[in-house]
Amino acid sequence: MGGRSKLVLILVLVASAIASHILSGGAEPHIPALNPYYYDVLIGIGINIILASGLNLVNGYTGQFSLGHAGFMAAGAYASSWLTLSYGYVLGVGSWATTTAFLIALMLGGIVAALAGLIVGVPSLRLKGDYLAIVTLGFNEIIKGVIQNADAVGAQRGLGGMVQHTTFFWTFAFAAITVYVVVSLVNSTYGRGFLAVRDDEIAAEAMGINTTKYKVLAFVLGAFFAGIAGGLYAHYKQFIHPEGFNFMKSVDVVVMVILGGMGSTAGVCVAAVLLTILPELLRYVAHIESLPEWLRHVAENRMIIYSLLLIILMLTRPQGLFGAVNLKKKRA
Repeated sequence: MGGRSKLVLILVLVASAIASHILSGGAEPHIPALNPYYYDVLIGIGINIILASGLNLVNGYTGQFSLGHAGFMAAGAYASSWLTLSYGYVLGVGSWATTTAFLIALMLGGIVAALAGLIVGVPSLRLKGDYLAIVTLGFNEIIKGVIQNADAVGAQRGLGGMVQHTTFFWTFAFAAITVYVVVSLVNSTYGRGFLAVRDDEIAAEAMGINTTKYKVLAFVLGAFFAGIAGGLYAHYKQFIHPEGFNFMKSVDVVVMVILGGMGSTAGVCVAAVLLTILPELLRYVAHIESLPEWLRHVAENRMIIYSLLLIILMLTRPQGLFGAVNLKKKRA
């Protein structure tokens, strides 16, 4: 399992590098760069895979319920942006120097988000279920409120001026690394503690497993990956605002985890792709003039259709897209 996972990771990294070169128009002169709109959607898919995979470690594999993932994303986004704006050229002005500074800032942004996860995780993860969800939701709002009142990062005006360092390669390289780390951790001997906490926390404690340690570790790792995703997002959009990391952003990520099947990494990745593309697809349908007017009016209310499709899927397949597959594997 470990060797195969490493091989897949290497292949994804190589494929991402090649695809990034081609999509930027650098492979051959006659291959144009991808349409910026489609490129934006692809970057969004990669970032959502990172977010959903990190949250799946908390909500899916450890059995907790967090609604504060957007807060950790905000912490990473603002920390890495402030660092690149302040020290982005400290290593030099060349592309290698600025890219290295960007990667260092990205890692430090992830660490800041992980520390935020530790701060909220230690006291709150003794709670369970709805109480934990309420605490993490409150923490999300606290982070947003702190940012809105911090002049050093633009406060309510937002923060802009970052160089666009985020590329297809970096986005999907970090997505592949995130998936690899989560899968390897959960399938390791140490990672079985996460599953024990999820399946029966009382029995796990009776067997001597420190359930709080495992829950805090999952929370910190999930927050770290959310911070990485936030840094990639900030250095692609080049402008961030506190309202971009509100409660609805957290709900979007939770829906990806639930739709894909909690505890299913493959399902969560597929759900991240589908739920990134679906709103854009409905937006496209609404502007096709050859379609009947009534159909275009229906597509204009894309968020209603989007919500209805999710409700129907949850009613017909409550275990998620790949939930049953994982269950069969465990029984086998």
